[in-house]
Amino acid sequence: MGTAMNPASTSEARPRKSRRRGRVQLILVFLVAIGPMVLATAMYKLKFWVPESRSYHGELIGNGESRTELGVQTDEKRWQLLVTAPRECDADCQQLVYLARQVQIGLGRDASRASHALTTAQPITGEYAAKLTHEYPQLQRYPLDLKRYQRMAPGIELPQLWIVDPHGNLVLRYGAEVNGKDLLNDLRQLLKLSNIG
Repeated sequence: MGTAMNPASTSEARPRKSRRRGRVQLILVFLVAIGPMVLATAMYKLKFWVPESRSYHGELIGNGESRTELGVQTDEKRWQLLVTAPRECDADCQQLVYLARQVQIGLGRDASRASHALTTAQPITGEYAAKLTHEYPQLQRYPLDLKRYQRMAPGIELPQLWIVDPHGNLVLRYGAEVNGKDLLNDLRQLLKLSNIG
């Protein structure tokens, strides 16, 4: 004598299976939506699977440090090519100031999206000050808070050129040996990717 199937038990088994399948689908959707964000955050924080190749030429400043922390007070709302001179503005500093202006001009129709600036710990006097006034009328000049600068950039005593975003965040840093074409390409790429400034 065979045992008869209980219709109630089969009807209960179906909803359990469909509930289980629904849970699995919900977990998969959650993993597909949230998984990449969790993975990207872990890669950034723990520095794994980071590609060795890069498309920029300067030193990336990825810690959210700002121009204010660097010792420069301004409310500039455009991209900025900022030259810092923790000592006097020597030949390397003057070369970077010239390069910053040339790169801004090289942006062509995007030139209005950027500015160039010089910040020094010591006042500029004499012949170079007159030259800046005459030949660099759009150059913004600021005093450099040396204590803040040394806290933010310890050991960097030589002039540097920084790309600063419209929110005042430091993005890339270059030394005096930077190639102007590389710098221009980096800034063009940033402007292309940016919806700000």
